[in-house]
Amino acid sequence: MKKRSLNVFFPWERRRSWLGAVGRARLRNVVLVCVALGSFFLLRTREDHAAERRATRASITSAYHATLAYRADHRGSCPRDVGELQSGGYTYEVPTDAWGKPLRIVCPGRKDPKGFELLSDGPDGLPFGLDRVE
Repeated sequence: MKKRSLNVFFPWERRRSWLGAVGRARLRNVVLVCVALGSFFLLRTREDHAAERRATRASITSAYHATLAYRADHRGSCPRDVGELQSGGYTYEVPTDAWGKPLRIVCPGRKDPKGFELLSDGPDGLPFGLDRVE
């Protein structure tokens, strides 16, 4: 009868083949690439949303100046809507937000009863919604 050598290895003493090391390295690289791509798309989405808000604020600023000119020409009365600014020649086109919806004019203003407010309904388009841009 042939004697067998019994070797007992603890888990931390076990020999590892080169295939196991390559597999773990590939898995690590795949995880790193997935994390990098996920963070890139997250930052890109966040920046796109911020750019839309900046573009809407720029549109509100230009419509604000056009409304001031309208009020100066019409003895302080407000236009009924922003389309009246375009038809009166104060803007080239109807002022819209970054989502393609026309801006909303509130006259008299909520904060200043003698003034006016221009605002966008935001991405969802709900009037005076929570994501509006003022």
